[in-house]
Amino acid sequence: MSKATLYEKTGKAGGEIELNDAVFGSRVNRHLLDFVVVRLGGNLRRGTHSTKTRGEVRGGGKKPWRQKGTGRARHGSRRSPIWRGGGTVFGPHPRSYYTRLSSGMKRSALISALSLKNKENNIVFLKDAALKEAKTKELFSILKMLKLVDTPTLFVVKSVDEKLKRASQNLHDTFSVKLASDVNAYHIVRRSKVLIEKNALATIERRALAVPEEAAPGKSSETEVRA
Repeated sequence: MSKATLYEKTGKAGGEIELNDAVFGSRVNRHLLDFVVVRLGGNLRRGTHSTKTRGEVRGGGKKPWRQKGTGRARHGSRRSPIWRGGGTVFGPHPRSYYTRLSSGMKRSALISALSLKNKENNIVFLKDAALKEAKTKELFSILKMLKLVDTPTLFVVKSVDEKLKRASQNLHDTFSVKLASDVNAYHIVRRSKVLIEKNALATIERRALAVPEEAAPGKSSETEVRA
């Protein structure tokens, strides 16, 4: 078990928290991580892109001019791909980008993503994420104290209350909130920093190790900092 600093909302160290090395200190499988992240991103695509071929574009039924005698190149339709306004050749059509990934691959990628961020010192652990008001100002103040302002940050919490949901809506460009029960490698890799609430840590470790909730090993422990 390794230890990490647990921060208060004021930005000051509020103790230490134990991390499961099997989740936060594992070997990073970059090939698997890239494979899973690309496919998880593809699974989010709607695939509704569509272009029209020369047979689908309106018009073009009449031959522009006679075959011979005009001195111009021969053409049979104004909707040929070489004409302006003509059809598209080999253009995209609606399709599914979904790729099924096994549970083991997704768990291994999650462990690699967390281990990579931890080795880069890009994970911050927060003792408590409760807000007094549903105000962006209060949430922004917390991020400022933690030096996470203007840094693409993923906030992983055990549960999202209405206050946090409303307060984070104005920070959607650089700040996103995910449940510990839903977060995956794609969410983690997309952001520069990962902010994890203390109460969410046990859920993340349980999911990564595929351990039932009642038997989750290495439950987070906290050591208070005393002056």
